Amino acid sequence: MCAATRRSFLKSAALLGAAAGLPTIIKAEDKPADKKAPTDLNILFQGDSITDGNRTRDNDWNHVMGHGYAYLISSRLWFDHPERKFHFFNRGVSGNKVVDLAKRWQTDTLDIKPNVLSILVGVNDVLAMLRGQEGFTADNFETDYRNLLKQTTEALPNVKLVIGEPFVLHVAKVNKMWDQWRTETGKRAEVARQLAREFNAIFVPYQQAFNDALKKAPADYWIWDGVHPMPAGHELMAREWLKATKGLGLV
Repeated sequence: MCAATRRSFLKSAALLGAAAGLPTIIKAEDKPADKKAPTDLNILFQGDSITDGNRTRDNDWNHVMGHGYAYLISSRLWFDHPERKFHFFNRGVSGNKVVDLAKRWQTDTLDIKPNVLSILVGVNDVLAMLRGQEGFTADNFETDYRNLLKQTTEALPNVKLVIGEPFVLHVAKVNKMWDQWRTETGKRAEVARQLAREFNAIFVPYQQAFNDALKKAPADYWIWDGVHPMPAGHELMAREWLKATKGLGLV
């Protein structure tokens, strides 16, 4: 059979197959070309101790990404895609609130020029309010967080934002004031969700993921003190982050 006749035959067969409800065989050359995956990206994780993960502040690559979800995400993507030349940074600082992020934002965020910026903050803002410190209401949190995001998008108009939901579970030190912890963390979680919509950011629903995980194991299996995740909790966060950010083309 000559080439022209063969092409005509295959075309006719495909049409007949479609008409009969049969699966159509698509040749490789007929498939749409895959969109080229982005390379050489700066991916920055910002936040408090949950992100910090006891990271080093020097060039010790054994611990530079900390020991939490940021480490799990970066190690997985570095392993899976060496050709993509990803540059991961962890600039989480234990104890930080939104106002603390703002004080170091130029050096620890804007100067890095991230293509993807992931932020998780809020639990220390709740703690400050519960301790009676002034200026740490949910309204203050919203105002300060919005200002930070505005500063970021003005300086880096093409940055892709990922906003993590602050979370808490009923265990250990949060038990004595559980109702307040749950209520105030929930308020800041809603602020984070609203700001994600406002700034066209990806929202990572950590609280719901931890709530769902309670069906598999008790709270202290996932978060040892109500705030800081156990190893399984960090793995949960890494999986949720990767699932939420699929549209960025990192995976």
